[in-house]
Amino acid sequence: MNATHLFSCLYGGATLNVGRVQSPTLAMLAEREAAVAAFVPEPFYTPFIDMGSFSASGERLKANEEAEAVRVACDGNTAVVVSVERKKKSAAAPKLYDLTTLQREANRILGYTAQQTLDYLQALYEKKLTTYPRTDSRFITEDMAAGLTPLVKAVAAALPFMEIIRPSVDAAQVVNNAGVSDHHAIIPTPSMPSADLAALPDGERNILYMLAIRLVCALENPHTFAETAVTLECAGNTFTAKGKTVISKGWKLYEQLFMNWIKHKAEGEDETEAPLPELSEGQAFVNVRASVKEGYTSPPKRLTEDSMLAAMASAGDASGLRHSGDAGGHNRKAHQVRFCRAPEEKPCANAKGR
Repeated sequence: MNATHLFSCLYGGATLNVGRVQSPTLAMLAEREAAVAAFVPEPFYTPFIDMGSFSASGERLKANEEAEAVRVACDGNTAVVVSVERKKKSAAAPKLYDLTTLQREANRILGYTAQQTLDYLQALYEKKLTTYPRTDSRFITEDMAAGLTPLVKAVAAALPFMEIIRPSVDAAQVVNNAGVSDHHAIIPTPSMPSADLAALPDGERNILYMLAIRLVCALENPHTFAETAVTLECAGNTFTAKGKTVISKGWKLYEQLFMNWIKHKAEGEDETEAPLPELSEGQAFVNVRASVKEGYTSPPKRLTEDSMLAAMASAGDASGLRHSGDAGGHNRKAHQVRFCRAPEEKPCANAKGR
């Protein structure tokens, strides 16, 4: 007797499908749905001071009365810079795609399910436009390094949003024999630049462009920037402000070109910090304007196939999830037996699944 038969007999005869991967996947959905249902938003209040050329925020407070007291004390008063900390940072170029990473990002950026991404990839592979799709490697082997420069330049020239800009190529960033198991990372083939890309179905073309721009980005220079963190004091209250200045766009230039082309905001774009003016310790700002902004705590986010695939990738071997790499397939299976919503929607367990 298998587990499906056992649980079906134990719980009234209705078929209850139990699987090594499906069951923990459904458990993740049910647990998150319970957390969302139980969440109660709570208000909070944040005092701000405006120096004219920039603003700074104070401590988040639970009581509006406390925040108003800070506002009254600071409005029209003098704010003094207590500390200025500047750091130069860099973000290394991203690795090439394996199947799971591509499925996750295609879900986040394009809204494709894991199964849709695999289907589009398989079609591209059969058309000889991409390499083998079912891989867990994010590098290529040394014997492929010599062909990278002509491949990247040809691939970049074939992209409609990169007609003028030509990327640099640093093969050492993607070559790692030890990082390749049965199959190397998924990349476009030399056939891709000469293909009639406009004739491809939208889904296949979008996935192909994701692979192409990732190849370009993975070989590019780091994205470098400077971050400034400032602490101010006003009427005995502490306020902070952060600013960011881009030094060199590096690989993010090409990522942004792709995101603009598909009209999608790059990750963290909403959180971009404007540069701060030149500031120094002891600098004073007189007659600052103070205000209070009200906000509410946010509920846990419902799982997407992106977050489900991430959970599977980080799960221990005993969970049965780690090597499956197919949240979409098991979420779809759970939908077929009416445990949860269809994977095209935000996945969540229904009453039967819970």
